[in-house]
Amino acid sequence: MNIPKILHKRKYEFLLAALLIHLFIAVLLYDLDFYTNIIWPLNMLILGIFSLGIFSEKSRMQLIFKNILLALIIFLPISIIYLKPTPLMMELINIAHIAFYCYIFIEVLRYLLKPSYINSDIVSASACGYLLLIEIGIFSMQAIYYGTTNPFKGIDTTSFTTIYLDIVYFCSITVTSIGFGDIVPSNHYAKLATSILGIAGQFYSVVLVGIMISKYTSETGNSSKK
Repeated sequence: MNIPKILHKRKYEFLLAALLIHLFIAVLLYDLDFYTNIIWPLNMLILGIFSLGIFSEKSRMQLIFKNILLALIIFLPISIIYLKPTPLMMELINIAHIAFYCYIFIEVLRYLLKPSYINSDIVSASACGYLLLIEIGIFSMQAIYYGTTNPFKGIDTTSFTTIYLDIVYFCSITVTSIGFGDIVPSNHYAKLATSILGIAGQFYSVVLVGIMISKYTSETGNSSKK
């Protein structure tokens, strides 16, 4: 079995599954310490492996950069298990995650703009882009949380894990425009970042619909000429 070939052929399906697991696996878990110490590093390792297919045809420098970011997002969170998490350490973790997810997000967008047809890869890549936008929002909000004073009201501050999970929830309902109001931004950094995230979510959805319609129109047009 050629695993690299399988990862490349089904790269967007695998990436979508890894993102869903990373964002929402905690809904199946009761022990948050187990989630932090075991599941989180395992999630990041799975996400790194399942993102290999997207970078399989990239240059050596791009692969090196991606692997450096992957190493950072795996080993920096593990260090929290053995060291007291300081604001500086949390900011480094957030910056590394933002860079990693932005890097993948850009590659997904490039792919969405290329083909003139719709297939399962396009649908999976579209969903990946949406979840990657949420991931970028999560670690951007965490950077604001640890870098400013009183950025949010309603977040469970029991541990950095509960903070993270509440921010996952907050970013998910912001991007989807649900906005229950149980967690709200309370300083201007958080308010503006939340506004940008909400606008980005709507913009992505609108542009994605336009891309899909364009691809479908192009595909049906080409079929009618044959």
